Amino acid sequence: MPYKHIPLLKLLPVLLLAFVECRAQDLDGAAFIPEGYVLFESYSGDLNKDALEDCVLILKKTDPTNIVTNRFDKKVNRNRRGILVLLQTEKGYQRAAKNYDCFSSENEDGGVYFAPELWIHLENQKLYVHYGHGRYGYWCYTFRFQDAAFKLIGCDSSSSRGPVVNSEWSINFLTQKKLIRTNTNADAESGEEVFTETWSTIEQDTLIKLSEIDDFDELNMYAF
Repeated sequence: MPYKHIPLLKLLPVLLLAFVECRAQDLDGAAFIPEGYVLFESYSGDLNKDALEDCVLILKKTDPTNIVTNRFDKKVNRNRRGILVLLQTEKGYQRAAKNYDCFSSENEDGGVYFAPELWIHLENQKLYVHYGHGRYGYWCYTFRFQDAAFKLIGCDSSSSRGPVVNSEWSINFLTQKKLIRTNTNADAESGEEVFTETWSTIEQDTLIKLSEIDDFDELNMYAF
């Protein structure tokens, strides 16, 4: 077939459309989700101080053998969840961290209590993994992107009796300091707590990577 010249002006719309489609694929975080997983939740924010919106995906496994009947005779999905962190560049997303099974299912049996709720929060270039346990308190892990990995730089926890805080503790892995605040007013109402503070030094030479945590439920911060 003889070569047919096509004017550039007629080609421009086609080239522009192709560029936009490729760009959309580059920026589509769903393209990074591995087989056997589905998107559970997604979050966005700048995680590496470049003013570009990065992406955090919470994934959930799709193994049908983990669809079970709970003690209330209800079908629940007990597949575990994981996390995928994507940093945006001018050429699209790049995977910065992955850990596909580090979170338990949202349908775990909490026994006499409700299972803790998992929340993800992005603020001030940090990634927060927060577990809320209703009136009983919370614990929260703080990760920061450094040395090409997301590393655990802090952990905070609060133990409560309804609205009354019994104790709080905070670990800073960068300064290697730990603070424990204990309420000494046993009859306190909310806001009437009286805290004593105890500081200590921890030993942790290497920061824990997000990608290396097998199970957040087994991440023992009390050892520090």
